[in-house]
Amino acid sequence: MKLDTKVTLAGIELTNPVIAASGTFGYGIEFEEIVSLERLGGFVTKGISLQPIQGHPAPRIIQTAAGMLNAIGLQNVGVEEFIAKKLPPLKRYPACKVIVNIFGYTVADYIGVIDRLNQAEGIAAYEINVSCPNVHAGGMAFGADCGSLEYLIGRARASTKRPLIVKLSPNVTSISQMAKVAADAGADAVSLVNTFLAMSIDVETRKPRLSNITGGLSGPAIKPIAVRMVYETARAVSIPVVGMGGILTPEDAVEFMLAGATAVQVGTASYADPRATERLVKGLESWCRSHDVERVASLTGAIDVPRPSVPAPTVSAAAATTPEAAQAEPAAPNQERAIPPEKALP
Repeated sequence: MKLDTKVTLAGIELTNPVIAASGTFGYGIEFEEIVSLERLGGFVTKGISLQPIQGHPAPRIIQTAAGMLNAIGLQNVGVEEFIAKKLPPLKRYPACKVIVNIFGYTVADYIGVIDRLNQAEGIAAYEINVSCPNVHAGGMAFGADCGSLEYLIGRARASTKRPLIVKLSPNVTSISQMAKVAADAGADAVSLVNTFLAMSIDVETRKPRLSNITGGLSGPAIKPIAVRMVYETARAVSIPVVGMGGILTPEDAVEFMLAGATAVQVGTASYADPRATERLVKGLESWCRSHDVERVASLTGAIDVPRPSVPAPTVSAAAATTPEAAQAEPAAPNQERAIPPEKALP
C-alpha cells in the first residue's frame, strides 16, 4: 500500500503532520546532527523577540509526575541575530518547513519582529504566541482578552502575507471562543495548547522549586485536556487546528488528529528523547499501514461520536388508566394535552 503522508496547513503543504514544537527544538539547526530534519513536516523556532532576552535564572525546569514544569523566560537571541546566523543554514533542508514563533509585550513589539522577518527568506509561516502579558492592558495575556487578541491578530494580518498560526493559551474560560476571535481577525490556523500555569513547592525548604515561582506544565499529564480542547476548537472554527500537549507515541498523534487536528506538534518528548520527532514520523507511518489508512490527512476529524439515543415519550400510569387517555391522540413533545370541553371546569 502506498501511503500518502502529506497534509496542508494554512496553505502550506507539509510532507507529514509532525512538527517540532517551539521552545523544545532550539532554532532547528542545533538538531541537524541528531534528527534528519528532512523527515519532519516542519519545526517551530524558539520564540523570537525584537531584542535579545536572557530569560529567568535557574532553576527553570523541573520534572513533575507525568510531565515537566518550565519557566525559561522566553530566552532568545533576538530577531537580528536569528536572521543573520540561525536562519541561513536551514536552507539546506527545504522540505522541512520553518515556522517562526513570535512574541512581544506590546503590539508594536510583535509588529516590529514581523516587519523584520518579512525581509528574510526561507520562512514558511509565523506562529504568534499570545500567552505573553500585554503591558498596555494591566499585564493580562493577549490570548486571555478578546479585544486584545482581536487587535493584535488584526494588526499582524495587515503586516504580512505569510500565513499566521495563532498559538492559544489554555488558561482561559473558553479556548474555542478565543480561536473564533483569532480566526475572525485573520488567523490562517490556530495551535493549541500552550502550557498550563502551574507551581511546585519543595516541602523541605518550603520554597518554590522554580526561580520564577510559577511555570508552564507540559507533558503527558495534560494530554486528555488538550485533546478535549482541540476537539471543541475544531468544531468551532473552519481554519486548521494544530494539536499539541503530551504527545509521545504514534497513537497520541492519531488521537489528536481524530479530534480534529490537521497537524501535531511534539514538545516535551524531545527533552527525554532528542529524536522523538523523527521516531514519531516513522511510528505514524507504521500505524497507518497496519490500520489500512492510505491518506494520513483522512484521520483529521474522523472521530466516531455515537449519537445519543432519544427516549420514547411516556404517559404517566395514572393518565393511562383513564378511558379518555386510552383513546386520545399522543400529544406533541413539550405540548400540553388539551382538556376536553366536557371535562373543563365551569
